Amino acid sequence: MKQVFAILLAFITSMSVVGQSDKYVKTMESKMAAVDSTMTSAALIDLANSFQRIGDAEKNQWLPYYYAALMQAKSGYMLSNNGQTPSPSVIDPIADKSEELIKKAEELAGQNSEIYIVKKMIATLRLMADPMNRWQTNGPEATEALAKAKELNPENPRTLLLEGQDKFYTPEQYGGSKTEAKALFEAAIKKYESFKPESSISPQWGLSTTKYFYSLCK
Repeated sequence: MKQVFAILLAFITSMSVVGQSDKYVKTMESKMAAVDSTMTSAALIDLANSFQRIGDAEKNQWLPYYYAALMQAKSGYMLSNNGQTPSPSVIDPIADKSEELIKKAEELAGQNSEIYIVKKMIATLRLMADPMNRWQTNGPEATEALAKAKELNPENPRTLLLEGQDKFYTPEQYGGSKTEAKALFEAAIKKYESFKPESSISPQWGLSTTKYFYSLCK
């Protein structure tokens, strides 16, 4: 009888874990489209907060913290791309929060290409806020993070997206090139076509952004 009870208890416990996992996946899936479609800084911050709440509730899942960090970084990019150059006092708190979140993701997942994609974005964000004073520190940080992302997954199309954006925005006298950017965006699109995410909630963002930048290079 005790053995039957033990088996029943184990079954109920396992079903509870599966149910929680299903709930987690469905909650994450409900937000995946917004990762690529959210276009204002304020809305990106709200989305980041939503992902962080999921991470805090789950405690052992790295993807919510990863997406929270990504949304924070994208919110800073959005401010910088709206025809203004936000000061470090505006950008640094966003970068700090993104860095805090990606560290949590890395503690849970270890090193992977997607983690370093966000690290690259954070370093670039800090650089954009004060390029004259930060190019010697944040510039190399961004370059090293992108190189690590490529090393960990050479097939990750997001590495080419970020590299293309660097070429697109950098003045030609400092190594920028719209022609080279176009080639990088084209290569990224091809990689997106063959890229297979590990699951429905694994990173798969960036194709629409890549196509947009590619159209600007024509």
